[in-house]
Amino acid sequence: MTLRAKTIESWRIHNPDLDTSPMTIVALIKEISEGVGRAVDDVYAQSPLSHADVELLVPLRYQTESVTAIRLAERLGMSRAGVSKTLSRLEERGVIVREQDPADKRSASVHLTAHGEHLVDDIFPRELASHAVILDRLGKDREHVVTALELLAKAFR
Repeated sequence: MTLRAKTIESWRIHNPDLDTSPMTIVALIKEISEGVGRAVDDVYAQSPLSHADVELLVPLRYQTESVTAIRLAERLGMSRAGVSKTLSRLEERGVIVREQDPADKRSASVHLTAHGEHLVDDIFPRELASHAVILDRLGKDREHVVTALELLAKAFR
C-alpha cells in the first residue's frame, strides 16, 4: 500500500463522517504535476532557461496580437508580480523586449527577440518530446485521459 493510500485510509478510519474522496484526486493531480516536472529535468539541466521561463515564453512565440504582462499572467494563471519579475530578468538577458503603449504609458506589450525565438525553438520541442515518451505509455487510453482531464479542469473554472 502506498503512503497516499495509507494516509487516505487512516483519515477515513479516524474520521468516518468526513468525505475523504477528494484526497485521492488531489493527490493524483499533485503526483502528475511532480512527474511532469521530473520528466523535463534533463531538458532544463543544461538550458539557459528554466521550465518556468519557457512556460512564459511559449505563448509569445507565434503571437500575432499584442500581449501585456498582465494578460500573460491571467492566461497562465500566474501572479502578476511573478510574471513581471521573470520578464525583467528575461529582458535583461535579451530574450524578450517590452514595447510601451504610446496611448497608455503604464502598459507595455511583450515580444520575443530573435534570441528568445531561437531559445524557445530549441528547448520547447525537447520538452514536448520528454512528455511524449511518458504519455505514449497511455496507448489507447490517451483520449479517455484527455477527456477526463478536460472535465476536471472545467470543474475548477
